[in-house]
Amino acid sequence: MKRCLVVDDSRVIRKVARRILEDMRFEIEEAADGLEALQACRRHMPDAILLDWTMPVMSGIDFLKQLRLEPGGDKPTVVFCTTENDVERISEALKAGADEYMMKPFDGDILQSKFADAGLV
Repeated sequence: MKRCLVVDDSRVIRKVARRILEDMRFEIEEAADGLEALQACRRHMPDAILLDWTMPVMSGIDFLKQLRLEPGGDKPTVVFCTTENDVERISEALKAGADEYMMKPFDGDILQSKFADAGLV
């Protein structure tokens, strides 16, 4: 079973994403900020990461840059999921190592489509 780390400071978003991803047969771990996510990755690198941009402690973009420097950090497929829709922000995320980018709010069809585009399902 593939593992997905859901990183978002909103408990509601994490819960919605968990439900959708579990239906897609992913094992889920959650983190409320980038630092928690980095610690989770150091314990066990996931196959996929659903990542919010704006979070306390460590932002999604800072987490992503650090993740890609970690041993095995080049492996997870990272899908940014955020309200940031500026072209410069999207470009920054892709340059930092994001594989896909989707906007909030999302539903099961959108999430499944993005994960399919990224080769995860």
